[in-house]
Amino acid sequence: MILVDEHRSPIGQTGEMPPLDGHMELLLKEDLKESTAQIQRNWIACEDCHGRGKKRRKLAKKTRLHYQRQLELFEQSSSQSTPPVRPRGHLYTCPSCEGAGIVSTDNPPIADNTTYPHVAIIGGGIGGSALAVACLHRKIPFTLYERDPNFGARSQGYGLTLQQASKAIRGLGVLLDDEGVISIRHLVHTTSGRVVGQWGGGIPVQRAAGSPIKRSNIHIARQSLRSSILAQLEQNDSVQWGHQLLDFKQSDTSGIEMSFLVDGKVKNAKADLLVGADGIRSTVRKQVIGEDSDPLRYLDCMVILGICPLDKIASVGSDLLDSATVFQTANGNDRLYVMPYTANSVMWQLSFPIPEEDAQALSAKGSQALKKEACLRTLWHDPIPQLMIATPEDKISGYPVYDRQLLQGEQFDNAGDVTLLGDAAHPMSPFKGQGANQAILDALSLARTIAKECPFTPWRTLGLRTTVLKEFEEEMLSRSASKVKGSADAAQFLHSDVVLQEGNEPRGRCRNKS
Repeated sequence: MILVDEHRSPIGQTGEMPPLDGHMELLLKEDLKESTAQIQRNWIACEDCHGRGKKRRKLAKKTRLHYQRQLELFEQSSSQSTPPVRPRGHLYTCPSCEGAGIVSTDNPPIADNTTYPHVAIIGGGIGGSALAVACLHRKIPFTLYERDPNFGARSQGYGLTLQQASKAIRGLGVLLDDEGVISIRHLVHTTSGRVVGQWGGGIPVQRAAGSPIKRSNIHIARQSLRSSILAQLEQNDSVQWGHQLLDFKQSDTSGIEMSFLVDGKVKNAKADLLVGADGIRSTVRKQVIGEDSDPLRYLDCMVILGICPLDKIASVGSDLLDSATVFQTANGNDRLYVMPYTANSVMWQLSFPIPEEDAQALSAKGSQALKKEACLRTLWHDPIPQLMIATPEDKISGYPVYDRQLLQGEQFDNAGDVTLLGDAAHPMSPFKGQGANQAILDALSLARTIAKECPFTPWRTLGLRTTVLKEFEEEMLSRSASKVKGSADAAQFLHSDVVLQEGNEPRGRCRNKS
């Protein structure tokens, strides 16, 4: 039940903020420069584990001999049974890179155009930026194309919580020791303020002496994380801003041929591999999968989001606004979720069931109407009414919530050397906080698969679909399937009486017990 906004479509449909004013754009540019300055070293894939972060132990002699005997017996028999499966040693964390898959180096990696394919990445959000950096570390040549004219052209969603990806971002050379806000407790309330559930290391419950507090979630503004990732590309000329993809096709002789709209003119480019990281309304997906056969699926609810500076409500003095607490309040229909955004602000998400047409109409009315709706729906316990009133209108947006049916591997069969990642591949509701997490994992998975396979396979003749993409897509779709389903389920049960059940655990677990 962690908020992530990974959608990338026009405001009124996905909750993106309008273009930034000059002051905010300047602040974001300074943030990007500061992130660049904080990088004291370059990174390169660890040679000891080949950039994977894991190594495989050698088989024990007893295990190896047992397999050899089983194989000999199979070969001597005339049986049509399945041959024995060769055992594999257990994986363990690489000691050279401490599991990150990368190590520091004095000089930036130089792209190896002979060994690896040139990767065209469409979309400079979290997933596309992560893939670019993962390719950089592995000497995989790439070009990142982003339709926005610059980093600060628009707000890229609100905040996110790093869960599975908190370890993965180390594999991108991003260190968050001094960034992000860590939450240590989570509370669930009725509208009167009665607590019906609480968990986290910050809750005063009895623990065994010396037992550690479980690792907490890291909350960070999406633009801050994106800035930290893109900062590694500041000295690289492979980022192309202001490039809107128009079309692409695969040639038998020259790979993928692409056309972009740049400053009102059409510009052509080529690559060996095309990766669509361009969000829930992906142009790449539309051409590869098709929109008619795989339309957006409305999840019967919408969200209104806001960011409120804590100094606007300093007089309230609520311990729920201590920058270490996540809390939610619900009535069985409407549900408000509040989390730390920065050390000096919180982000809130109000969600409720509503017909699709009504959701589209409300979001199209703009921030003033959205704020009014949020205030009317949340006349609940303190500090919620004060929080709603204090939130500036220019920090409020709203959108209907959509996802898509799960992709199947065979839907890529005719895609050639083109694939998808992040929301372009598996969009999901924001209610489980998995959008950005899965996009980062997708990016690392693809870069690692390219680095693992391409040096040892004739990918130019066999094609990247055979040598790289099938393996990557199978892993990606298998890993993300439960997240897509869980996020869709959450869109239903979080707006029901399930959220009000007594229990010191996340609401999904309460649901599973009911």
